[in-house]
Amino acid sequence: MDKIYQEIMEDELNRAYTERGVPPLFKAPKEATMAIIGQAPGRKAEETQLFWNDPSGDRLREWMGLTREQFYESNKIAQLPMDFYYPGKAKTGDVPPRKEFAPKWHPRIIDELPNLKTILLIGNYSQKHYLKKTRQRNLTETVRHYEDYLPEFFPLVHPSPLNQRWLKINPWFEEEVIPVLQQLVQAEILEIDN
Repeated sequence: MDKIYQEIMEDELNRAYTERGVPPLFKAPKEATMAIIGQAPGRKAEETQLFWNDPSGDRLREWMGLTREQFYESNKIAQLPMDFYYPGKAKTGDVPPRKEFAPKWHPRIIDELPNLKTILLIGNYSQKHYLKKTRQRNLTETVRHYEDYLPEFFPLVHPSPLNQRWLKINPWFEEEVIPVLQQLVQAEILEIDN
């Protein structure tokens, strides 16, 4: 993994980040049984070098049924955003992750994770990349049909506070999907039998 990390830093596409002293933000311990693939680190994550270090992360941990310590200290969770660098600010939200990044680096990293069982696909970017033509007509329907993708993938809506309206009009998500996610996390991360 050290070799891959070094290659990412030396990649021409990442030169501007490396020259500014910004390292790639990801975590891929060999013991990982679950990977979280979201969009890209936000500004705060880049500054603190801690992924999901914001209100979205608070909600994600709540959905997973994990404390902050369990989430960050567990070697059972890999963190592989679609881009390992903060892409910058757009008119609304952040600039999308670079399209060429995940196809280039994810396969090599995932090959180094022999115990990986489930990948949480958070939001449209990761779902488009990993589910391809098996996705439903939109994110809501893809998440609603999460069981079709288990055990390899578990599609989720982004836990951003901006999605509060989506959560209100789709109460089935927190009522039906989140308990299944928590059960999976207990089995794979906390090793609690249900």
